[in-house]
Amino acid sequence: MEKYVEQTLYSDVPPTKLRNRDEKFREAHTGPFWIWLADRFFFGMLENRFYSMQVKNKENFDKRNPEFASIIYAPHCNWWDGIVGYNLCRRVFHTTIRMMIEELNRFPILAKAGAFAVNKKSPQASMKALQYAVDQLCNKDISLWIFPEGIIRPPMFRPIEFQTGMAYIAKNVVKKSGGINLIPVSVNYVFLREDRPEVLVKVGEPYTLTDPKVDRKELTHILETNFEALCDEHLQSIRHGCVEGNEYVFRQKLKWYRKLEKRLKRVKVTNSGV
Repeated sequence: MEKYVEQTLYSDVPPTKLRNRDEKFREAHTGPFWIWLADRFFFGMLENRFYSMQVKNKENFDKRNPEFASIIYAPHCNWWDGIVGYNLCRRVFHTTIRMMIEELNRFPILAKAGAFAVNKKSPQASMKALQYAVDQLCNKDISLWIFPEGIIRPPMFRPIEFQTGMAYIAKNVVKKSGGINLIPVSVNYVFLREDRPEVLVKVGEPYTLTDPKVDRKELTHILETNFEALCDEHLQSIRHGCVEGNEYVFRQKLKWYRKLEKRLKRVKVTNSGV
C-alpha cells in the first residue's frame, strides 16, 4: 500500500516569500513569432484537456472605455487559470495581454507570451512589478490579466479578499493616462453532461476609474464586494443548470463512444422483458 503523505494544498504565504531570496525581475518580451507560437500552444493545451469553453456576457468587454487600457481580474484556484486568461484575452477579447506571474523565474520562456515577474518576498520587492504594470497600462491597447487575491485559494473560497496591489496599479495609471477599465471575470471548471470538464466564464460589467484621489482601501473593498457578487451569481446559475446566453469559444467533437451512446438512446427496445 502506498504510504500516506500529508500535503499542504493551499498556503497563505506566497511562494517567493517562502523561498525568501532575491529573484531577477523579468519584463515581458513579446514579438509576432512568439505570440503566434504561444497562441497555438496555449489554445491547444486547453482544448486537449477540456470538452468546451463557454463565455457569457462577453459583450461587457466592449462596454469599456476604449481610450483607456484594461485590468481584467479573476479568481485563482488552480494551475489552469493563467492559460484560461490567455485564451480569453487572445481569442475572445482580442487584446494584447500582460500577465503578472510569481513563478516566472522558473519558466522564463513565458515572458515571450506577455508575462512579467513579481517577487512577493516583501512590499519593496513587489514594487518593481507594480510600477512596470503601471507603465505598460499607459498603452490603451494593453490588458493586464491579474489575480487580485494574490495567492491560490480553494475553489469557491469565501470571503473573497483582495490585496491592494490592483488598486495601486489602477490609481497610478489614472494619474498618468487619465483612466483605467476594471473588468471582473468569474471562472468555473465543471462537469456538465459530457465526459470531460468544461470551462464556464462570466464577464462582469466594466468599471472605469478616472479619479486618482480615490482611497486605495475603499476602492479595493468596492471591487472585491462586486466581484464576490458576480462569482456567487455565476455559481448559482451553474447549480441550476442554467447555461442560457453562453457562447462557445470551442467545443470538441464527440468521441466514438459518445456518438454510440447517443445512437443507442434513439433505439426503441420492445418486448425486452424489462
